[in-house]
Amino acid sequence: MLTRRDLLKHTSAGFGYLAMAGMSASQQSIGTEVESSKSPLSPKQPHFAARAKRVIFLCMQGGPSHVDTFDYKPQLLRDHGKQGKYGGALLKSPWQFRQRGESGLWISDLFSEVARHADDMCLIRSMHCDQPVHPAAMTQMHTGTAQFVRPSLGSWTLYGLGTENASLPGFVSLSPPAGSSRNFSSAFLPAIYGGTKVGRIGGRANQFARFGPGQTPSVPDIKNPRLTDQQQRRQLNFIQQLNRSQMPAEESRNVDGVIQSYELAFRMQNAMPELMDLSQEDEKTLAMYGATGGETETFGKQCLLARRFAEAGVRFIEISHGNWDQHTRLTDDHQARATACDRPIAGLLQDLKQRGMLEDTLVIWGGEFGRTPSAQNGDGRNHNNKGYTLWMAGGGVKGGYSYGSTDEHGFESVENPCHVHDWHATVLHLLGLDHTQLTYRYAGRDFRLTDVYGNVVRDIIA
Repeated sequence: MLTRRDLLKHTSAGFGYLAMAGMSASQQSIGTEVESSKSPLSPKQPHFAARAKRVIFLCMQGGPSHVDTFDYKPQLLRDHGKQGKYGGALLKSPWQFRQRGESGLWISDLFSEVARHADDMCLIRSMHCDQPVHPAAMTQMHTGTAQFVRPSLGSWTLYGLGTENASLPGFVSLSPPAGSSRNFSSAFLPAIYGGTKVGRIGGRANQFARFGPGQTPSVPDIKNPRLTDQQQRRQLNFIQQLNRSQMPAEESRNVDGVIQSYELAFRMQNAMPELMDLSQEDEKTLAMYGATGGETETFGKQCLLARRFAEAGVRFIEISHGNWDQHTRLTDDHQARATACDRPIAGLLQDLKQRGMLEDTLVIWGGEFGRTPSAQNGDGRNHNNKGYTLWMAGGGVKGGYSYGSTDEHGFESVENPCHVHDWHATVLHLLGLDHTQLTYRYAGRDFRLTDVYGNVVRDIIA
Protein backbone atom coordinates (compact mmCIF):
# COMPACT_ATOMS: atom_id res chain seq x y z
CA MET A 1 0.00 0.00 0.00
CA LEU A 2 1.36 3.41 -0.99
CA THR A 3 1.95 5.93 1.74
CA ARG A 4 1.24 9.63 1.37
CA ARG A 5 5.00 10.24 1.12
CA ASP A 6 5.29 7.70 -1.73
CA LEU A 7 2.44 9.33 -3.62
CA LEU A 8 4.08 12.74 -3.37
CA LYS A 9 7.43 11.34 -4.47
CA HIS A 10 6.14 9.47 -7.52
CA THR A 11 3.76 12.18 -8.67
CA SER A 12 6.35 14.94 -8.56
CA ALA A 13 8.97 12.89 -10.44
CA GLY A 14 7.52 13.68 -13.85
CA PHE A 15 7.48 17.41 -13.34
CA GLY A 16 11.20 17.96 -12.65
CA TYR A 17 12.40 21.44 -11.99
CA LEU A 18 9.29 23.08 -13.46
CA ALA A 19 7.58 23.05 -10.08
CA MET A 20 8.75 26.58 -9.34
CA ALA A 21 5.57 28.60 -9.66
CA GLY A 22 1.84 27.96 -9.46
CA MET A 23 -1.60 28.57 -10.77
CA SER A 24 -5.21 27.73 -10.04
CA ALA A 25 -6.59 24.25 -10.53
CA SER A 26 -8.58 24.93 -13.69
CA GLN A 27 -7.21 23.49 -16.93
CA GLN A 28 -6.77 26.14 -19.59
CA SER A 29 -4.76 26.48 -22.80
CA ILE A 30 -2.40 29.13 -24.18
CA GLY A 31 -4.00 32.54 -24.39
CA THR A 32 -6.74 31.99 -21.83
CA GLU A 33 -6.97 34.29 -18.85
CA VAL A 34 -6.91 33.30 -15.23
CA GLU A 35 -10.54 33.32 -14.12
CA SER A 36 -10.51 31.83 -10.64
CA SER A 37 -10.68 34.51 -7.97
CA LYS A 38 -9.31 31.93 -5.54
CA SER A 39 -5.98 31.70 -7.35
CA PRO A 40 -3.25 33.88 -5.77
CA LEU A 41 -2.02 34.52 -9.30
CA SER A 42 -5.29 35.82 -10.70
CA PRO A 43 -4.82 39.22 -12.37
CA LYS A 44 -4.81 42.03 -9.82
CA GLN A 45 -5.54 45.70 -10.20
CA PRO A 46 -2.43 47.91 -10.00
CA HIS A 47 -2.26 50.77 -7.51
CA PHE A 48 -2.72 53.23 -10.38
CA ALA A 49 -2.84 53.24 -14.19
CA ALA A 50 0.12 51.26 -15.48
CA ARG A 51 2.34 52.30 -18.38
CA ALA A 52 3.73 48.78 -18.83
CA LYS A 53 1.94 45.43 -18.61
CA ARG A 54 5.04 43.23 -18.68
CA VAL A 55 8.83 43.27 -18.45
CA ILE A 56 11.57 41.70 -20.57
CA PHE A 57 14.85 41.99 -18.67
CA LEU A 58 18.03 41.39 -20.68
CA CYS A 59 20.51 40.70 -17.90
CA MET A 60 24.14 41.11 -18.97
CA GLN A 61 26.05 39.19 -16.32
CA GLY A 62 29.64 40.10 -15.59
CA GLY A 63 29.47 43.88 -15.86
CA PRO A 64 29.59 45.29 -19.43
CA SER A 65 31.74 48.38 -19.78
CA HIS A 66 29.62 51.53 -19.92
CA VAL A 67 32.48 53.63 -21.33
CA ASP A 68 32.70 51.24 -24.29
CA THR A 69 28.97 50.91 -24.99
CA PHE A 70 26.51 53.65 -23.99
CA ASP A 71 28.45 56.29 -22.01
CA TYR A 72 30.46 58.46 -24.40
CA LYS A 73 33.53 60.04 -22.77
CA PRO A 74 35.53 62.20 -25.23
CA GLN A 75 37.80 63.29 -22.36
CA LEU A 76 38.78 59.67 -21.83
CA LEU A 77 39.92 59.56 -25.43
CA ARG A 78 41.99 62.74 -24.99
CA ASP A 79 43.50 61.56 -21.68
CA HIS A 80 44.39 58.06 -22.85
CA GLY A 81 47.50 56.82 -21.02
CA LYS A 82 47.37 59.42 -18.24
CA GLN A 83 47.06 58.46 -14.57
CA GLY A 84 43.47 57.79 -13.55
CA LYS A 85 41.66 59.17 -10.52
CA TYR A 86 41.92 55.90 -8.58
CA GLY A 87 45.21 54.70 -10.03
CA GLY A 88 46.11 52.96 -13.25
CA ALA A 89 46.49 54.42 -16.73
CA LEU A 90 43.32 55.62 -18.44
CA LEU A 91 42.26 53.45 -21.38
CA LYS A 92 40.36 54.94 -24.31
CA SER A 93 37.58 52.91 -25.85
CA PRO A 94 38.63 50.77 -28.82
CA TRP A 95 35.25 51.48 -30.42
CA GLN A 96 33.99 54.65 -32.02
CA PHE A 97 30.92 56.40 -30.64
CA ARG A 98 28.42 58.01 -33.00
CA GLN A 99 25.25 60.02 -32.57
CA ARG A 100 22.24 57.90 -33.45
CA GLY A 101 18.70 58.60 -34.58
CA GLU A 102 16.92 61.93 -34.47
CA SER A 103 17.68 62.18 -30.76
CA GLY A 104 21.43 62.06 -31.35
CA LEU A 105 22.18 59.67 -28.49
CA TRP A 106 25.85 58.68 -28.39
CA ILE A 107 26.17 54.90 -28.76
CA SER A 108 29.30 52.94 -29.68
CA ASP A 109 29.79 50.70 -32.69
CA LEU A 110 29.71 47.70 -30.34
CA PHE A 111 25.91 47.97 -30.52
CA SER A 112 25.39 49.30 -34.02
CA GLU A 113 22.20 47.25 -34.53
CA VAL A 114 20.63 48.26 -31.22
CA ALA A 115 21.64 51.85 -32.01
CA ARG A 116 19.07 51.89 -34.82
CA HIS A 117 16.47 52.04 -32.04
CA ALA A 118 18.09 54.96 -30.23
CA ASP A 119 14.91 57.02 -30.42
CA ASP A 120 13.08 54.35 -28.40
CA MET A 121 15.79 54.03 -25.75
CA CYS A 122 16.15 55.77 -22.40
CA LEU A 123 19.76 55.67 -21.16
CA ILE A 124 20.28 55.94 -17.40
CA ARG A 125 23.95 56.92 -17.32
CA SER A 126 24.21 57.48 -13.57
CA MET A 127 23.47 54.05 -12.13
CA HIS A 128 25.32 52.99 -8.98
CA CYS A 129 25.08 50.18 -6.46
CA ASP A 130 26.69 49.21 -3.15
CA GLN A 131 28.62 46.10 -4.15
CA PRO A 132 31.88 45.88 -6.18
CA VAL A 133 31.85 42.06 -6.55
CA HIS A 134 29.74 40.03 -8.96
CA PRO A 135 27.61 37.75 -6.74
CA ALA A 136 26.65 40.47 -4.28
CA ALA A 137 26.01 43.12 -6.95
CA MET A 138 23.96 40.71 -9.06
CA THR A 139 21.88 39.75 -6.03
CA GLN A 140 21.30 43.41 -5.15
CA MET A 141 20.30 44.13 -8.72
CA HIS A 142 17.65 41.43 -8.53
CA THR A 143 16.46 41.62 -4.91
CA GLY A 144 17.50 45.03 -3.58
CA THR A 145 19.93 43.59 -1.04
CA ALA A 146 23.11 41.52 -1.01
CA GLN A 147 22.99 40.58 2.66
CA PHE A 148 19.76 38.60 3.00
CA VAL A 149 17.65 36.20 0.96
CA ARG A 150 14.85 38.36 -0.40
CA PRO A 151 12.28 38.06 -3.20
CA SER A 152 13.43 39.04 -6.66
CA LEU A 153 12.09 41.87 -8.80
CA GLY A 154 10.19 39.36 -10.95
CA SER A 155 8.61 37.76 -7.89
CA TRP A 156 7.49 41.11 -6.48
CA THR A 157 6.00 41.95 -9.89
CA LEU A 158 4.06 38.69 -9.96
CA TYR A 159 2.95 39.14 -6.35
CA GLY A 160 1.66 42.63 -7.12
CA LEU A 161 -0.03 42.01 -10.45
CA GLY A 162 -0.71 38.30 -10.86
CA THR A 163 -0.59 36.73 -14.31
CA GLU A 164 -2.74 36.71 -17.44
CA ASN A 165 -2.37 33.06 -18.42
CA ALA A 166 -3.30 30.04 -16.31
CA SER A 167 -1.28 27.58 -18.38
CA LEU A 168 2.06 29.36 -18.20
CA PRO A 169 4.22 30.63 -15.36
CA GLY A 170 3.93 34.34 -14.70
CA PHE A 171 7.70 34.74 -14.26
CA VAL A 172 10.19 32.96 -16.52
CA SER A 173 14.00 32.97 -16.29
CA LEU A 174 15.64 31.82 -19.52
CA SER A 175 18.99 30.05 -19.09
CA PRO A 176 20.01 31.51 -15.72
CA PRO A 177 23.64 30.81 -14.80
CA ALA A 178 24.69 28.29 -12.18
CA GLY A 179 24.30 29.48 -8.59
CA SER A 180 21.81 32.19 -9.51
CA SER A 181 18.65 30.79 -7.92
CA ARG A 182 18.40 33.75 -5.52
CA ASN A 183 17.93 36.02 -8.53
CA PHE A 184 14.60 34.46 -9.48
CA SER A 185 13.56 33.19 -6.06
CA SER A 186 10.39 34.14 -4.23
CA ALA A 187 12.27 33.85 -0.88
CA PHE A 188 9.68 34.38 1.88
CA LEU A 189 6.88 35.18 -0.58
CA PRO A 190 4.72 32.12 -1.32
CA ALA A 191 6.52 29.71 -3.66
CA ILE A 192 4.02 30.29 -6.44
CA TYR A 193 5.60 33.73 -7.04
CA GLY A 194 9.02 32.27 -7.81
CA GLY A 195 10.47 32.23 -11.31
CA THR A 196 10.30 29.16 -13.54
CA LYS A 197 13.72 28.47 -14.99
CA VAL A 198 13.79 27.34 -18.61
CA GLY A 199 17.12 26.10 -19.92
CA ARG A 200 19.91 24.09 -18.40
CA ILE A 201 21.78 25.52 -15.43
CA GLY A 202 25.47 24.72 -15.11
CA GLY A 203 27.67 22.76 -17.49
CA ARG A 204 29.51 24.14 -20.47
CA ALA A 205 26.46 25.25 -22.42
CA ASN A 206 22.78 25.80 -21.89
CA GLN A 207 20.23 23.68 -23.69
CA PHE A 208 19.57 26.28 -26.36
CA ALA A 209 23.09 25.90 -27.72
CA ARG A 210 22.46 22.26 -28.62
CA PHE A 211 19.94 23.07 -31.33
CA GLY A 212 20.93 23.80 -34.89
CA PRO A 213 19.07 25.78 -37.58
CA GLY A 214 15.41 24.88 -37.75
CA GLN A 215 15.42 23.17 -34.37
CA THR A 216 13.66 24.39 -31.26
CA PRO A 217 14.56 24.45 -27.56
CA SER A 218 12.47 22.22 -25.35
CA VAL A 219 11.74 21.71 -21.68
CA PRO A 220 12.91 18.33 -20.33
CA ASP A 221 10.80 16.24 -17.94
CA ILE A 222 7.58 18.02 -18.82
CA LYS A 223 5.71 14.78 -19.61
CA ASN A 224 5.33 11.66 -17.53
CA PRO A 225 5.15 8.91 -20.18
CA ARG A 226 3.82 6.38 -17.67
CA LEU A 227 0.60 8.26 -17.00
CA THR A 228 -2.17 9.66 -19.15
CA ASP A 229 -3.40 13.20 -18.55
CA GLN A 230 -6.50 11.79 -16.87
CA GLN A 231 -4.44 9.64 -14.51
CA GLN A 232 -2.21 12.58 -13.59
CA ARG A 233 -5.29 14.69 -12.97
CA ARG A 234 -6.70 12.10 -10.58
CA GLN A 235 -3.41 11.80 -8.70
CA LEU A 236 -3.11 15.53 -8.27
CA ASN A 237 -6.65 15.83 -7.01
CA PHE A 238 -6.01 13.07 -4.48
CA ILE A 239 -2.76 14.68 -3.28
CA GLN A 240 -4.52 18.03 -2.88
CA GLN A 241 -7.18 16.38 -0.78
CA LEU A 242 -4.59 14.65 1.41
CA ASN A 243 -2.46 17.74 1.94
CA ARG A 244 -5.29 20.10 2.73
CA SER A 245 -6.93 17.69 5.13
CA GLN A 246 -3.72 16.91 7.02
CA MET A 247 -2.06 20.33 7.27
CA PRO A 248 -2.77 22.89 10.03
CA ALA A 249 -4.24 26.16 8.79
CA GLU A 250 -1.12 28.14 9.64
CA GLU A 251 0.96 26.00 7.27
CA SER A 252 -1.55 25.90 4.43
CA ARG A 253 0.17 28.68 2.47
CA ASN A 254 3.37 26.65 2.06
CA VAL A 255 1.45 23.54 1.09
CA ASP A 256 -0.57 25.57 -1.38
CA GLY A 257 2.64 26.58 -3.12
CA VAL A 258 3.55 22.95 -3.72
CA ILE A 259 0.05 22.05 -4.88
CA GLN A 260 -0.15 25.01 -7.23
CA SER A 261 3.25 24.19 -8.72
CA TYR A 262 2.02 20.68 -9.58
CA GLU A 263 -1.08 22.19 -11.15
CA LEU A 264 0.98 24.52 -13.31
CA ALA A 265 3.33 21.75 -14.43
CA PHE A 266 0.32 19.64 -15.39
CA ARG A 267 -1.11 22.36 -17.64
CA MET A 268 2.29 23.29 -19.06
CA GLN A 269 2.58 19.81 -20.59
CA ASN A 270 0.42 21.00 -23.47
CA ALA A 271 0.98 24.75 -23.43
CA MET A 272 4.76 24.98 -23.11
CA PRO A 273 5.91 22.79 -26.04
CA GLU A 274 3.59 24.63 -28.39
CA LEU A 275 4.78 28.02 -27.19
CA MET A 276 8.44 27.05 -27.55
CA ASP A 277 8.03 25.62 -31.04
CA LEU A 278 9.93 28.20 -33.09
CA SER A 279 9.15 26.35 -36.33
CA GLN A 280 5.88 28.29 -36.27
CA GLU A 281 7.83 31.48 -37.01
CA ASP A 282 8.56 32.45 -40.62
CA GLU A 283 12.10 32.73 -41.99
CA LYS A 284 11.94 36.52 -42.07
CA THR A 285 11.23 36.70 -38.35
CA LEU A 286 13.93 34.14 -37.49
CA ALA A 287 16.44 36.10 -39.58
CA MET A 288 15.46 39.36 -37.88
CA TYR A 289 16.50 37.84 -34.54
CA GLY A 290 19.61 36.19 -35.98
CA ALA A 291 18.11 32.87 -34.92
CA THR A 292 19.02 30.91 -38.06
CA GLY A 293 22.66 30.19 -37.29
CA GLY A 294 26.04 31.61 -36.39
CA GLU A 295 27.07 33.55 -33.28
CA THR A 296 23.64 35.13 -32.81
CA GLU A 297 21.59 31.92 -32.93
CA THR A 298 21.45 31.03 -29.23
CA PHE A 299 20.59 34.49 -27.91
CA GLY A 300 18.40 35.14 -30.95
CA LYS A 301 16.22 32.14 -30.07
CA GLN A 302 16.03 33.28 -26.48
CA CYS A 303 14.90 36.78 -27.48
CA LEU A 304 12.31 35.33 -29.84
CA LEU A 305 11.04 33.07 -27.04
CA ALA A 306 10.83 36.13 -24.78
CA ARG A 307 8.54 37.83 -27.29
CA ARG A 308 6.41 34.69 -27.56
CA PHE A 309 6.16 34.42 -23.76
CA ALA A 310 5.22 38.11 -23.48
CA GLU A 311 2.61 37.75 -26.20
CA ALA A 312 1.12 34.72 -24.41
CA GLY A 313 0.62 36.64 -21.16
CA VAL A 314 3.78 36.00 -19.11
CA ARG A 315 4.30 38.97 -16.82
CA PHE A 316 8.10 38.97 -16.31
CA ILE A 317 10.72 37.39 -18.58
CA GLU A 318 14.44 37.48 -17.89
CA ILE A 319 17.21 36.37 -20.26
CA SER A 320 20.78 36.02 -19.00
CA HIS A 321 23.75 36.71 -21.26
CA GLY A 322 27.47 36.82 -20.59
CA ASN A 323 30.19 36.63 -19.43
CA TRP A 324 31.11 40.34 -19.77
CA ASP A 325 33.81 40.19 -17.07
CA GLN A 326 36.84 41.27 -19.09
CA HIS A 327 39.76 42.00 -16.78
CA THR A 328 41.86 41.30 -19.85
CA ARG A 329 41.18 40.79 -23.59
CA LEU A 330 38.53 43.51 -23.47
CA THR A 331 38.72 44.30 -27.18
CA ASP A 332 38.25 40.72 -28.36
CA ASP A 333 35.86 39.46 -25.72
CA HIS A 334 33.57 42.49 -25.43
CA GLN A 335 33.31 42.42 -29.22
CA ALA A 336 32.37 38.74 -29.15
CA ARG A 337 29.72 39.28 -26.46
CA ALA A 338 28.21 42.23 -28.29
CA THR A 339 28.19 40.42 -31.63
CA ALA A 340 26.24 37.58 -30.08
CA CYS A 341 23.46 39.77 -28.68
CA ASP A 342 23.37 43.03 -30.71
CA ARG A 343 21.27 41.75 -33.59
CA PRO A 344 18.90 39.65 -31.41
CA ILE A 345 18.15 42.63 -29.14
CA ALA A 346 17.56 44.89 -32.13
CA GLY A 347 15.28 42.21 -33.58
CA LEU A 348 13.34 42.00 -30.33
CA LEU A 349 12.79 45.77 -30.23
CA GLN A 350 11.74 45.82 -33.89
CA ASP A 351 9.40 42.87 -33.49
CA LEU A 352 7.73 44.29 -30.39
CA LYS A 353 7.31 47.64 -32.09
CA GLN A 354 5.78 46.31 -35.30
CA ARG A 355 3.34 44.18 -33.26
CA GLY A 356 2.27 47.20 -31.21
CA MET A 357 3.67 45.63 -28.03
CA LEU A 358 6.61 47.91 -27.24
CA GLU A 359 4.41 50.66 -25.86
CA ASP A 360 3.24 48.43 -23.00
CA THR A 361 6.32 46.16 -22.71
CA LEU A 362 9.22 47.47 -20.66
CA VAL A 363 12.51 46.20 -22.11
CA ILE A 364 15.51 46.53 -19.78
CA TRP A 365 19.20 46.02 -20.61
CA GLY A 366 21.99 46.12 -18.04
CA GLY A 367 24.51 44.36 -15.87
CA GLU A 368 25.24 44.33 -12.15
CA PHE A 369 27.78 47.19 -12.54
CA GLY A 370 30.12 48.77 -15.07
CA ARG A 371 33.88 48.85 -15.54
CA THR A 372 36.69 51.28 -14.76
CA PRO A 373 37.97 53.85 -17.26
CA SER A 374 41.50 52.87 -16.24
CA ALA A 375 43.20 49.83 -17.69
CA GLN A 376 43.81 46.53 -15.99
CA ASN A 377 46.26 43.95 -17.32
CA GLY A 378 46.89 46.04 -20.40
CA ASP A 379 43.69 45.44 -22.40
CA GLY A 380 41.11 45.05 -19.63
CA ARG A 381 39.02 46.94 -17.09
CA ASN A 382 38.20 46.30 -13.43
CA HIS A 383 34.79 46.35 -11.69
CA ASN A 384 33.08 49.71 -11.19
CA ASN A 385 29.94 49.98 -9.06
CA LYS A 386 30.23 53.77 -8.59
CA GLY A 387 28.86 54.66 -12.01
CA TYR A 388 27.52 52.75 -15.02
CA THR A 389 24.75 52.67 -17.62
CA LEU A 390 21.47 50.77 -17.88
CA TRP A 391 18.89 51.39 -20.57
CA MET A 392 15.16 50.83 -20.90
CA ALA A 393 12.79 51.04 -23.86
CA GLY A 394 9.02 51.06 -24.27
CA GLY A 395 6.68 50.62 -21.33
CA GLY A 396 6.18 54.34 -20.69
CA VAL A 397 9.78 55.63 -20.63
CA LYS A 398 11.01 58.54 -22.72
CA GLY A 399 12.61 57.48 -25.98
CA GLY A 400 15.81 59.08 -27.28
CA TYR A 401 16.56 60.32 -23.78
CA SER A 402 19.64 60.36 -21.57
CA TYR A 403 19.32 60.72 -17.81
CA GLY A 404 22.15 61.50 -15.41
CA SER A 405 25.86 61.28 -16.05
CA THR A 406 29.18 60.10 -14.72
CA ASP A 407 32.28 62.29 -14.42
CA GLU A 408 34.41 63.19 -17.44
CA HIS A 409 36.15 59.82 -17.46
CA GLY A 410 33.25 57.64 -16.29
CA PHE A 411 34.51 56.72 -12.82
CA GLU A 412 31.41 57.64 -10.80
CA SER A 413 27.91 59.11 -11.00
CA VAL A 414 27.91 62.88 -10.51
CA GLU A 415 24.64 64.16 -12.02
CA ASN A 416 21.25 62.76 -10.94
CA PRO A 417 22.69 59.57 -9.39
CA CYS A 418 20.31 56.63 -9.72
CA HIS A 419 20.71 53.91 -7.12
CA VAL A 420 19.41 50.37 -7.64
CA HIS A 421 16.61 51.18 -5.15
CA ASP A 422 15.55 54.14 -7.32
CA TRP A 423 15.59 51.96 -10.43
CA HIS A 424 13.45 49.30 -8.70
CA ALA A 425 10.98 51.96 -7.55
CA THR A 426 10.77 53.27 -11.12
CA VAL A 427 10.22 49.86 -12.72
CA LEU A 428 7.40 49.11 -10.26
CA HIS A 429 5.91 52.56 -10.90
CA LEU A 430 5.82 51.92 -14.65
CA LEU A 431 3.94 48.70 -13.88
CA GLY A 432 1.39 50.66 -11.86
CA LEU A 433 2.75 49.66 -8.46
CA ASP A 434 3.68 52.01 -5.62
CA HIS A 435 6.88 50.56 -4.17
CA THR A 436 6.02 51.90 -0.71
CA GLN A 437 2.68 50.05 -0.74
CA LEU A 438 3.85 46.79 -2.28
CA THR A 439 4.62 45.04 1.01
CA TYR A 440 4.53 41.58 2.49
CA ARG A 441 4.44 40.83 6.19
CA TYR A 442 7.04 38.32 7.31
CA ALA A 443 8.74 37.62 10.65
CA GLY A 444 6.82 40.41 12.32
CA ARG A 445 7.55 43.25 9.91
CA ASP A 446 6.49 44.57 6.52
CA PHE A 447 9.02 43.97 3.75
CA ARG A 448 9.26 45.59 0.35
CA LEU A 449 11.64 45.39 -2.63
CA THR A 450 13.16 48.81 -1.91
CA ASP A 451 13.28 48.34 1.89
CA VAL A 452 13.06 51.91 3.30
CA TYR A 453 14.75 53.54 0.29
CA GLY A 454 14.06 54.40 -3.33
CA ASN A 455 12.61 57.32 -5.26
CA VAL A 456 10.82 57.08 -8.60
CA VAL A 457 12.91 58.69 -11.37
CA ARG A 458 10.04 60.72 -12.80
CA ASP A 459 12.16 62.56 -15.35
CA ILE A 460 12.43 59.45 -17.52
CA ILE A 461 8.68 58.77 -17.64
CA ALA A 462 7.02 59.78 -20.88
